[in-house]
Amino acid sequence: MQVISLTHRIIYTVVNIATVQARTLSRYFSNMSAAVSSYGTWKSPISSQLISESSVAFQEVHTDLNSANSDTVYWTELRYDDGGRYVVCSQKSGEPTFQSLTPAGFNARTRVHEYGGGAAMVYDGAVYFSNFTDQRMYVHSSTMEAPEPVTEDGTSHRFADAVFHSKTGRIYCVREDHSLVEKGQDKEPKNTIVSINPVTGSMTVLASGADFYSSPKVSPNGKKIAWIQWCHPNMPWDSTELWVGDLSDDGSSVEEGTKKQFAGGNDISVMQPSWTATNELVYISDQTDWWNLYHVTSTGNHVNLFPREQEIGGPHWAFGNNGYQIDPRNNGEIVTLFGQELGILDMMTGHYRKLETGFKSHSFVSVAGDGTIYCVAGSPTKFPCIIRVNSTSGKVDIIRESKSLELDKGYFSIPETISWNTTDNEVAHGYLYPPQNKDYQAPTGELPPLLVKAHGGPTAATTSSLNLRIQYFTSRGFAVLDVNYRGSTGYGKKYRHRLRNSWGICDVDDSCSGAQHLADTGRVDKNRLCIDGSSAGGYTTLACLTFKSVFKAGASHYGVADLEALAKDTHKFESRYLDTIISPYEEKYYHIYKERSPINHVDKLNCALAIFQGDEDKIVPPNQAEMIYKAVKARGLPTMFVLFKGEQHGFRKAENIQTSLDGELYFFSKVFGFEAADINVQLSIDNLK
Repeated sequence: MQVISLTHRIIYTVVNIATVQARTLSRYFSNMSAAVSSYGTWKSPISSQLISESSVAFQEVHTDLNSANSDTVYWTELRYDDGGRYVVCSQKSGEPTFQSLTPAGFNARTRVHEYGGGAAMVYDGAVYFSNFTDQRMYVHSSTMEAPEPVTEDGTSHRFADAVFHSKTGRIYCVREDHSLVEKGQDKEPKNTIVSINPVTGSMTVLASGADFYSSPKVSPNGKKIAWIQWCHPNMPWDSTELWVGDLSDDGSSVEEGTKKQFAGGNDISVMQPSWTATNELVYISDQTDWWNLYHVTSTGNHVNLFPREQEIGGPHWAFGNNGYQIDPRNNGEIVTLFGQELGILDMMTGHYRKLETGFKSHSFVSVAGDGTIYCVAGSPTKFPCIIRVNSTSGKVDIIRESKSLELDKGYFSIPETISWNTTDNEVAHGYLYPPQNKDYQAPTGELPPLLVKAHGGPTAATTSSLNLRIQYFTSRGFAVLDVNYRGSTGYGKKYRHRLRNSWGICDVDDSCSGAQHLADTGRVDKNRLCIDGSSAGGYTTLACLTFKSVFKAGASHYGVADLEALAKDTHKFESRYLDTIISPYEEKYYHIYKERSPINHVDKLNCALAIFQGDEDKIVPPNQAEMIYKAVKARGLPTMFVLFKGEQHGFRKAENIQTSLDGELYFFSKVFGFEAADINVQLSIDNLK
């Protein structure tokens, strides 16, 4: 990503606006047969039911390097219309259909760090996975009638990020032990790296003492193991360390005195270590202010393989998402995802070759033994897919679409990358989606309502991949601004660290200034500005509505209302997150937590608010949603509270996803006074006049 001056950004924004206005006029004159109807009232085929039913989300992609069946790709998908169950699937090259490998009654989902990921791995045709209900590790293959347990029953262990090594015949993974917590003898579970005998289920601890671990990787010769570790109050994108130790001959332990830190440290993030075929380390690090790829040579030098002001990979919120994969054919090539672009980097020459797939974003990359590349790919007009890419010819095959649906592209809004001036003479970024529906046009002179979306994390980012939840609104006549506020990833370390001590400030300012910028330039209706967000984005939503007067309405999906309550009552992974983005939770800083908590300032909240929450949420407990709802209701403001039974942090059941989408549109329509079309929900709104 190029770094450009503020002057150039302003020029770019002005030119971009002029270009967009010209495109808008062009669309208008080419759409004279469309019905005239006010923004927000347009009928759309992109319904909440269409979004949630017969739809999946892809979680991780695997290839089996240690079997004759290496031409088979495996992936995990979240099935919304199956109660939010995670299923491991596979497809062999040349076969027309895929197979679902996780039978009914099993759910391939781990709860390590609560966000999970990395719940499955494949070896020699067998799938090993963590089962959500009991968190035991199971193995399942075509020769078994049903999955068989690998680990013992009745324990309090959770497993993630597992790999199987052929030379030692053992499984290496992250283990999270909740036994002492359940007995009331400790406040937090214990995380370690363990080695598991897949036959007996016995396990030994290889690394312990740090608060968190990830990414155990054993060298091809079976002699060394690498892993990532970090301690409170760091998150995995702050200060982390890469360690290496010598394995015993049987691979069951690490030799005494051989553990050594190889990279990382104070204010340096390292992640996703791998081994070359010659047993040399490769890893991702931000030591040059961007997450780039490094190689530890045989002489011990750490070499940036491709210095670039663009990032490879992303923040480690969940296990199992590879930002690169070393080609197993020992040809010195690495398949990379710089800026979500699929490419091949030659380690020896530094030559880089972009692979044109027809998609804009790529994730979860995996490389088969013959060099075939598999990954998840998406674009503004294509649903996320599992694709196969021939690394030589560049031929692309779509294996599995997240949604098998033919929609006229005339209903899709194509995002524009925009930047705007924000506070402290800085610049914020985002994607603007104009209203788009081939069947409608708005009355002359009418401006659309704007929905600003604040992503979760907050250390995360939004992308331009096709998102039907955004298209749900744009196809009904809303403009949508998807904000990558300061603190988002993908823009370098300086931008990412801008949120330090500033959560509730930078994200709020950027969301508000983005909306104001679009209103001031005549792109949207200044009297119909609204905002929504989930989790951390829900906090940004609540903070914007409480501390600013830009928006007229908002919707919080499992958002944080009370920062003190979050600091006191959340899971281990995020229990010290606020130390960095707010301040340490100590008496001398209590006032900061109180000042930035919307729950303490509802007297300043002067607009409508809808709240959607799961009753089993361990990350943002539902009592926070109840507190803010009661406070807003007492203020006499229009408000709505929907509590979903059996949902955790993030809604996974189709019927609840439908209700939250339709409910949000219904709420905005009543607040702004328009009649929304084709929504199948009638919810109670308090204080609606």
